Amino acid sequence: MAEYVLKYADGRGQVHQQVAAATSEKELRDRYSSQGFLIYSIKPRSAAGGMFKGRKKINVEKFLIFNQQFVTLIRAGLPILKGLDLLADRLTDPKLGPHIQAVRDEVRNGTLLSEAFRAQGVFPKIYVTSVMAGEKSGSLVEVLDRYIHYQKLSLAVRKKVMVSLMYPSVLIVLVILLMVFLVTFVVPRFASLYNSFNATLPAMTKILITVGTAAQGSLLGFGGALVAAIVAFRIWSRRESARNTLDKLKLKIPGLGEIWLKYQVAQLSRILSTLLTGGIPLVQAMETAAESMNTPLLQRAIETAGKSVREGQPLSKSLSSSSKFMPGLAIDMIEVGESTGALPQMLNSVAEFFEEDVNVRMQALLSLIEPAIMLVMGTFVAFVLVALYLPIFSLADTIR
Repeated sequence: MAEYVLKYADGRGQVHQQVAAATSEKELRDRYSSQGFLIYSIKPRSAAGGMFKGRKKINVEKFLIFNQQFVTLIRAGLPILKGLDLLADRLTDPKLGPHIQAVRDEVRNGTLLSEAFRAQGVFPKIYVTSVMAGEKSGSLVEVLDRYIHYQKLSLAVRKKVMVSLMYPSVLIVLVILLMVFLVTFVVPRFASLYNSFNATLPAMTKILITVGTAAQGSLLGFGGALVAAIVAFRIWSRRESARNTLDKLKLKIPGLGEIWLKYQVAQLSRILSTLLTGGIPLVQAMETAAESMNTPLLQRAIETAGKSVREGQPLSKSLSSSSKFMPGLAIDMIEVGESTGALPQMLNSVAEFFEEDVNVRMQALLSLIEPAIMLVMGTFVAFVLVALYLPIFSLADTIR
């Protein structure tokens, strides 16, 4: 089924816009017209998005707050539609608000809550699947509670990693700016001074002045080229082949590659644990987990493992044979969980173990990176100072 961007007006004259799935534009138009809506326009979603516009993303933290409020209203006894009515008109986020309003309109027209969320095309696959399981089992509140718990843990781990990377990232930027300032501003000033004295310069000073003069003259051009390179990289990185290449490069980075892989394994384990605890069958849980991962290499590995599970193979054996990226310890722990009948709990333990391992390794790596950055900066500054002041000492000796 294709997806279309639909713009229509309801019986009260209010205009709505949403993403809807249908086999054809005619079928979608007939469906909404028969419900009494006035259709303004129907466009294929790809055409409406533009060439360079990717899939819209919602703010995860604000979506988490919405779910907390939604669960509170349902637990208090309010019907789902009434809860959506109360929340949809109070959301101020320009990205999330229109989609929640569209979900409310779909539910009002008789659509299942999970189908209404799926039709928007912006909500996480794990969330849509969880809501569907909650509808089928009659335990929507419990399922949403598990999703909120999962999202809180996922955000906490992500924030911890980002905070760990913040200081070295700022330090690297400051070091680069200092180097650019010295080369493009300080060095040319000393070059003018030495030219006025017609001084004989050492080789290292000549090299530094040549580089500084050239850099000063081409600073704007270099800045423009850098911006163009970043834009070109962003466009290129959206391709499937480029994402595969980048994933392979990430795995080959010494130290960081192993940390990145273990972080992805922790995310996978957390997603599978949440879905299985919510009553989702293992095969469907693996399909949802594959779509939720942002790494093509792991996505294909999980999809291949899912086919083996569908054929009757255990999860541990399927992951071991289809993915060379899964750590052996994770496979062993999953195998124990399967043999004891506690797979969701063991997957949760796998996620906790690897999240803690990632945190420890990040701290150890950062403790080595910071001195290395300071060493590089100190060496460069020392070279610049020696190269610039060495001719001054020579001139002083000549004057004496």
